Amino acid sequence: MFITTMVVHMKMRKKFLLASSSASRYNLLRAAGLKFNTKKPQCDEENIKAKLLNKKTNITNLAKHLAKEKALSVSGETSDLVVGSDTIIIFQNTLISKAKNLIEAKKKLQKLSGKKHKIISAVSVCHKNSQIWCNQQQSTITLKKLNNHDIDEYLKNTGNQILSSVGCYQAEKLGPQIIKSIKGDFFNVLGFPLFPFLHFLSSMEK
Repeated sequence: MFITTMVVHMKMRKKFLLASSSASRYNLLRAAGLKFNTKKPQCDEENIKAKLLNKKTNITNLAKHLAKEKALSVSGETSDLVVGSDTIIIFQNTLISKAKNLIEAKKKLQKLSGKKHKIISAVSVCHKNSQIWCNQQQSTITLKKLNNHDIDEYLKNTGNQILSSVGCYQAEKLGPQIIKSIKGDFFNVLGFPLFPFLHFLSSMEK
């Protein structure tokens, strides 16, 4: 146990590998002063998600499973620690998927308008094909009551970049125009449980 802790300690003092192609997560961790490299996860997220759902996995735990799979997909290729993360949205006990185009985005915002939904983000840290730490957080978002004109104007201003957001809003950008309230960790809404992760890094320094 002591040797494992020492190995982790040494690795955390160096750069880690972020298994993600998300610009939001990249910018968030960079802004926090962390040094890391990135690599796109080598796994089929939709296939993994489908298999988990077929196994009757509780949908509130999907983000945790997907974060782990993302980290493990590249963990065997490096001796560095690998960090994976995933975010899901649950609306009325149903998993919400990303919109494929602005037409779908409009329909999604019409559905979420004036209502609450849950955002669950998870982070997993793996080393040599083994998970050594994970954390999952949940926040509740309530959107403003939006009419078609509000939604059209919002999507006109955001453009196709909004399609990278599961909920079709980006809280760090134009999201406040349509968000009424956020209950819970703001960073979790951005797609990464930052405070628990920083606490984990800090614990490795001791």
